[in-house]
Amino acid sequence: MRPNQLTGYGIVVGLAGTGDDSIEYATQGMKGVVSRFGLTLPQGVNPALKNAAAVLVTADLPAFSKPGQRLDVTVSALGKAKSLRGGTLIMTPLRGADNEIYAMAQGNLAVGGLGVSGADGSQVSVNIPSAGRIPSGATVERAVATGFDTAPTLTFNLAEADLTTALRVADGINRAFGDNRASAVDAVSVTIAAAPGAEQRIMMMGMIENIEVAPADAPARVIVNARTGTVVINGAVKIHPAAVAHGKLTVSVNESPRVVQPAPFSQGQTALEPSSNISIDEQKKPMVNFKGGASLADIVKAVNAIGASPADMVAILEALKQAGAMKADLVVL
Repeated sequence: MRPNQLTGYGIVVGLAGTGDDSIEYATQGMKGVVSRFGLTLPQGVNPALKNAAAVLVTADLPAFSKPGQRLDVTVSALGKAKSLRGGTLIMTPLRGADNEIYAMAQGNLAVGGLGVSGADGSQVSVNIPSAGRIPSGATVERAVATGFDTAPTLTFNLAEADLTTALRVADGINRAFGDNRASAVDAVSVTIAAAPGAEQRIMMMGMIENIEVAPADAPARVIVNARTGTVVINGAVKIHPAAVAHGKLTVSVNESPRVVQPAPFSQGQTALEPSSNISIDEQKKPMVNFKGGASLADIVKAVNAIGASPADMVAILEALKQAGAMKADLVVL
């Protein structure tokens, strides 16, 4: 029970001179539109479509959608159109991944953006005027066969793969129905044997949806965003006995050259005498001892005690991981 993506190529008309002008694929699209009404543009004639724009139309076809139901569609300019405000989408077929038509779209666009340009080339844009939406702008023409009422089994796919959670889901279903109709196939899928027929399966699935199952605990994981310095540690992370010392060494070199003048009538020359001042500042931090089984609160308290910045914390966590003192997955974004 999942949505399917639909895409179509169409033409938006009725624009106030903000269309694609003379782009060839917009011209070809308009020729296709007028050909439906028995009109043919002469060869070599460029209609200069300033009031029309070539667009891509996208929509999501929900599960179990039936012919006649309405869908919201998003319309985005494909070429040089500056704005789609005030435009109308001409009847556009929406196709699925199998290149079959599943819906037809048409209607007036609702555009939240605004674009204004001056004769000197200055422009002001508010939001994005080259994209808009048509609420309930498409009609479903074909249903997607799901096999819900005829397939020999029904399969639940977990949002996150976990062997323990899949096993708990299967056990919860079997306890609720008092049989062994559910079995965990892998870390994602739970297969349920069901008698054919939509009515019986809907009743069964409705009962299954209301079964509460406690998911498995999240794996120990440390998430590090190296670009922003963000570090997130979940509660499952544990630290084995370890000692951490963190210090900072700053070396400063200041150059203060001075001018040296020769003695009068000595035939000497003015010279520049270099003068350097080197200073070393070392911040001494205490060594922190992590006891076995340290929790998330202990880790945060210890790291704050030595005054580590987010960047320094990343280095400490990586060192703990390499030393084997932190049993967790270190994920660097």
